[in-house]
Amino acid sequence: MKRPTRQIKIGNIAVGGSSPCTVQSMCSTDTRDVAATLGQIERLATVGCEIVRCAVPDMDAALALGKIRSQSHMPVVADIHFDYKLALKVLEFGIDGLRLNPGNIGDRWKVEEVVKAARERLVPIRIGVNAGSLEKELLQKYGHPTAEAMVESALGHVRILEDIGYEEIKISLKASDVMKTVAAYRLLASKVDYPLHIGITEAGTTFSGTIKSSVGLGILLADGIGDTLRVSLTGDPVDEVRVGFEILKSLGLRQKGVNFVSCPTCGRCEINLIKVAEEVEQRLCGIDSPITVAVMGCVVNGPGEAREADFGIAGGKGEGLLFRHGEIVRKVPEAELADALVEEVLRSRLKAEG
Repeated sequence: MKRPTRQIKIGNIAVGGSSPCTVQSMCSTDTRDVAATLGQIERLATVGCEIVRCAVPDMDAALALGKIRSQSHMPVVADIHFDYKLALKVLEFGIDGLRLNPGNIGDRWKVEEVVKAARERLVPIRIGVNAGSLEKELLQKYGHPTAEAMVESALGHVRILEDIGYEEIKISLKASDVMKTVAAYRLLASKVDYPLHIGITEAGTTFSGTIKSSVGLGILLADGIGDTLRVSLTGDPVDEVRVGFEILKSLGLRQKGVNFVSCPTCGRCEINLIKVAEEVEQRLCGIDSPITVAVMGCVVNGPGEAREADFGIAGGKGEGLLFRHGEIVRKVPEAELADALVEEVLRSRLKAEG
């Protein structure tokens, strides 16, 4: 069961409460390059990204983010460190959320200025603690970045906002160590009811980062912890979104897009299943409908999996059977399997849409 939390809104997206965990990413473009950043936001939107974050290192980036926000159909969060003036500027432009640690802003009056502007617009503030940048006093107290040190850091930032009377808060606690991250979130979840943004930071390349993120986020989500998530990968942010949804779908928490089933292949397989599976997955990746598509390679498990899917193929020797909603449609030569399956899916969707 999902952990009960307060609910906030980031643009038109409800976060926390009974809302499902949403998938977000961060632009890897230079925010000052408006065209490039908007282009990446559009690419992220095509794979279902629901919230996007942009770095704001200076005033030029803040000014550019105003133009980006005015043209983005997706809620935009500004990532700000140290300079309160940058936060005030992006709030003027109608930004949907701030990623900002109040303890890093400086004098209390600066934080109060930011909170005043955020309160007028009901803009949430996400406190983000990273194990790699904990306060010196906490490192001295705990010896190294422990889960307890991360939670203490987060609660210190939270306290600053609470003292000012602002509770439109979301919190994240990230480390590259999977189990340290899990321990930190579990500890924090026992202490506050704010919504939590989950992720494994500096997780690695698409291959290793996907594995670490799947393990860590899978544990937390199975615990009911997580209101938004980001899969942090050294690569195309589009992959972050795709992996994020796959994690949620594998746990039955979201049903957006294709649930793709394919067998690992073995000596029984008599078609080039890898080629067919990769082509089908790539050609159907833009579909939002919650459908299951199976690409199976042999006569042992293939017919059963294909029959249980909405659409599927079960390979034989140089050919395969095409299934639709549990029924055999026809026998198809190997060279035509990918086309036949994709066309069957698209034809059915067009018919369903009237």
